[in-house]
Amino acid sequence: MKKGLAWATVLLALPSLAVGQGQKMPPLPPPTPPAAAPTPGTNAPTKITLDEAIRLSLQHNHAMQAARTTILQNEAEEVTANLRPNPNLSWDSQFFPLFSPSQFSADYLENQAQFDVGISYLIERGKKRQHRLQAAKDQTAVSRSTVTDNERTLIFNTSQQFISVLLAQSTLDLAKQDAESFQQTVNISESRYKTGDMSESDLLKIKLQLLQFQSDLSAAKLAKIQALAGLRQFLGFESVADDFDVSGDLTYQPVHADMQALKGLAMQDRPDLRAAQEGVTAARSQEALMRANGKKDLSVSFDYTHTAGINSGAFFFNIDLPIFDRNQGEIARARFAITQAEETALETAQQVNTDIVDAYAALHSNDEIIQLYQNGYIDQAKQSRDITEYAYKRGAASLLDFLDAERTYRSNQLAYRQALASYMTALEQMRQAVGTRDLP
Repeated sequence: MKKGLAWATVLLALPSLAVGQGQKMPPLPPPTPPAAAPTPGTNAPTKITLDEAIRLSLQHNHAMQAARTTILQNEAEEVTANLRPNPNLSWDSQFFPLFSPSQFSADYLENQAQFDVGISYLIERGKKRQHRLQAAKDQTAVSRSTVTDNERTLIFNTSQQFISVLLAQSTLDLAKQDAESFQQTVNISESRYKTGDMSESDLLKIKLQLLQFQSDLSAAKLAKIQALAGLRQFLGFESVADDFDVSGDLTYQPVHADMQALKGLAMQDRPDLRAAQEGVTAARSQEALMRANGKKDLSVSFDYTHTAGINSGAFFFNIDLPIFDRNQGEIARARFAITQAEETALETAQQVNTDIVDAYAALHSNDEIIQLYQNGYIDQAKQSRDITEYAYKRGAASLLDFLDAERTYRSNQLAYRQALASYMTALEQMRQAVGTRDLP
């Protein structure tokens, strides 16, 4: 009796990850379950630096932890890809006298009934298992680079939000300073009003100006709270205490880097470019697998049969004849996928160059603005305010002159702080574009 042989089919799912943009990250640790995050208020830092914020975001950001699981998923796909087909065991019994039970006896079973036991195995041709495993490994490499690129983007977002907190804190400090300073002016003006040296109209104008300072202070406090909440979103809410704050100042750090050197460094370090290049390798592995799948597999089986008192064995061989289906459609699709991956890699390389040019221009534009402030505008605005205030308190300047000098000084200080924040953000953008935080 001829037995049919079950075919073993192994399906590979190779999930693709979107390619992001960016900068070189620390090497990814071996995939392990994430450590339990600290409970808010227990051994959690209350003041963190930028480096600490980046470390916390990489460790505790939930979106980042979710992205890392794709590496584990692809490694599990490697296990599936390397599995061999299972052997198939079959058996049957025939010619039982179910409708004539009186004939049922040991002699009947021995001489008239038939028993079959068979084992079969699918021999994969074309090195399918090796090609499946290589395709899975290549896809895992793409996943690792893509996760590294996600880390680069997370670092930039965390740094940018950290700078927003620094700007909010600096603006808050300025608002407190201005409010306290102007309160002294109000106190002096009230004394002058009582002695008849100031009209009630001028006193009301000064008090109304104090309201503006107090409003600015309230707005600065709100901006600081919102900036901290945005930063905590990147860090993971459970990674820091509820009353956490940042440590640092808005600073100017000049960078003198050559654009061509930055482009060369980016071509080496950008993980999204590396992922795109590895995508070409993965596409070629897929084509090799599709060609291997075009090879028809051989089924081999052996049956043991006991019938009419005779024991016998039989070998069976089964293979499809590749007359019509030679997997030519999937092979053609895989070839087009290689072209698609190559074009994607070229487009990513162009995007890297564009990012460098944009970041370089933004950094130098902000650098020029900082130089303008530091080369005189800051001191000039302060001197103008101090001179006008001194003259006003001694009756040598009008109220309008004093209020105008005060507004000019405050606007100048706010603009300078925003320029510093813009420069620091542009510097982080440059680091993201190059792919490393260590610029030449």
